Amino acid sequence: MADTEKPLLIKRYASRRLYNTETSDYVTLEDISGFIREGREVQIVDLKSGDDLTRQYLLQIVAEHESRGENVLPLGVLTDLVRSYTTQAQSIVPQFLAQSFDMLRESQTKMMENMKAVNPMAKMPGFEAMQAQQEAFLKAMSGGMANWKMPGAEERGGEKGGKDDDLDAIKKQLAELQSKLNKMS
Repeated sequence: MADTEKPLLIKRYASRRLYNTETSDYVTLEDISGFIREGREVQIVDLKSGDDLTRQYLLQIVAEHESRGENVLPLGVLTDLVRSYTTQAQSIVPQFLAQSFDMLRESQTKMMENMKAVNPMAKMPGFEAMQAQQEAFLKAMSGGMANWKMPGAEERGGEKGGKDDDLDAIKKQLAELQSKLNKMS
């Protein structure tokens, strides 16, 4: 089995083909994107010169997703990134972005832990499979974190609803998540 702690080494040949050194086959940018979504670190190097091309290819993957309408980066963020290349802010932008994404990953992890701890449906048959789908969805949709609510967290004008209200709210949110997952497939 491959050591997933080390970055997956991809070599770029002179023909610009990308070669996965673990599986001894050629890969595409979409394959590399899949490795990264699965949590794998990658390193892409030019076979002849040994230059690290990882940043160049990761930017190309982001650009391709954005050009297909899979917009994750708001226009304002893109504009600010361009500006940061020509201002004094260039020195702090990488640190800020890295810390922001670290906080997002940490928040996702805590949210998933809290969901497991307070969910009354945890004993329901098939719950684990449904929870795995939710975790995959939340991992893939980091931009959707701001709109997601814990089950039963709807505003009720100061009064707490009964068990039926909570169950209905959970069912509604699960149906919405399932709908979103189906659209992703």
